[in-house]
Amino acid sequence: MARAQAAALAGSGKLKELWQRIGFVLGAFIVYRIGTHIPVPGVDPIALQQMFAQTQGSILDVLNLFSGGALERLSVMALGVMPYISASIIMQMLTAVEPRLKQIKAEGESGRRKIQKWTRYATVVLATFQALGISSAVQTQGVTIITGLSFTVTCVVALVAGTMFLVWLGEQITDRGIGNGMSLIIFAGIVAGLPSAVGGTFELVSTGEFTPLGVFALFVGVIAVTAFVVLVERGQRRLTVNYAQQRGNKVMQAPSSYFPLKMNMAGVIPPIFASSIILFPASLVGFFGNDEATGVAGVLRNVSTLMQPGEVLYTTLYVGMILFFAFFYTALVFDPKEIAENLKKQGAFVPGIRPGQQTARYIDGVVSKLTLVGAIYLALVCLLPELLIVNYSVPFYFGGTSLLIIVVVLMDLMGQVQSHMMSQQYESLMKKTNLTGKSSGGRRRRR
Repeated sequence: MARAQAAALAGSGKLKELWQRIGFVLGAFIVYRIGTHIPVPGVDPIALQQMFAQTQGSILDVLNLFSGGALERLSVMALGVMPYISASIIMQMLTAVEPRLKQIKAEGESGRRKIQKWTRYATVVLATFQALGISSAVQTQGVTIITGLSFTVTCVVALVAGTMFLVWLGEQITDRGIGNGMSLIIFAGIVAGLPSAVGGTFELVSTGEFTPLGVFALFVGVIAVTAFVVLVERGQRRLTVNYAQQRGNKVMQAPSSYFPLKMNMAGVIPPIFASSIILFPASLVGFFGNDEATGVAGVLRNVSTLMQPGEVLYTTLYVGMILFFAFFYTALVFDPKEIAENLKKQGAFVPGIRPGQQTARYIDGVVSKLTLVGAIYLALVCLLPELLIVNYSVPFYFGGTSLLIIVVVLMDLMGQVQSHMMSQQYESLMKKTNLTGKSSGGRRRRR
């Protein structure tokens, strides 16, 4: 039925705008992928490829994954949109704790534009810092044709410009395309690396390093974990809510409704922010010399070594930060007191719970339990790549933040497409109803 309606709408030209938006997104993806193949001037591509081959399985693979392979080519878009994501999360946290930012946010559209402008400034600062680290690191490794201040300036300007271009492109996708532009850019980068990852896996089978049975088990695991992620992301805890109705002098109970609470309210924010913090020591190491560095440089290099995927320190800190940011971000975006107050104003109540403060405590307790379950789920999914790589020598990062981003972005994209189609159907139905009303009125007048 839905397919027939969609076909009818498409045939009648009702979905022309939707197809235009989808076409714009695909065009933006092409521009993005072209940009990931434009290298920073002054880099030796052969030496750079050899350097990345030596660091395979390190934390650089995580950075390369989010950049869509741009980092291993050191393209102008090697930083991707991760500086913007980090800056956005920082601004959200500051807005929740800083009274002045709260007041600016409450100003509406003008306040949102001010915060957006400051977020872009913070993105430039973070991108500059990371670009300095990358330029220093590649010069230390001897993969550049030119060295010194000239390469540093060129590299920093190119990388920061590439990041800000991606930020602009993401905003254009949000406004003129469909879905969240930043999420779709990260999604495109992750998906672009899947064919090479699958090809690398079959290459290991041909060389005998990976068995066909292992590939089949991996394929089954991919389907099972993806189904599990979809199940949890769709999971809800429905709080029963009753509404009071007054008829004359009597107050009667209306039919029950429910208030949905997502199991994973924080989404992919905790693992993304945890990854950004863990990658911080790796960025700092780029400022310092070789492996014989001493003092602060030596300490940072040792910390960076301990915080590689598979190490105990990395795993412990990663899980701890995911748990912390899951609770912290949920507390930022969900206010039980505000929900309880709104229910009270609407004459609604949770059965067995008094409206007001007790309802707020009850909702807060339910949300805390859901957040704990969601945080454990995020930690388990995000530890999956380390388990596969360290114990089973899987040649690519499957699971973790990448899988969450793919699933969440696709679910959001499908939801927006369905909403757009439903709105078109609704408008078509309203037009038909108006036409029917006019014709029937005309017949009555003629009679």
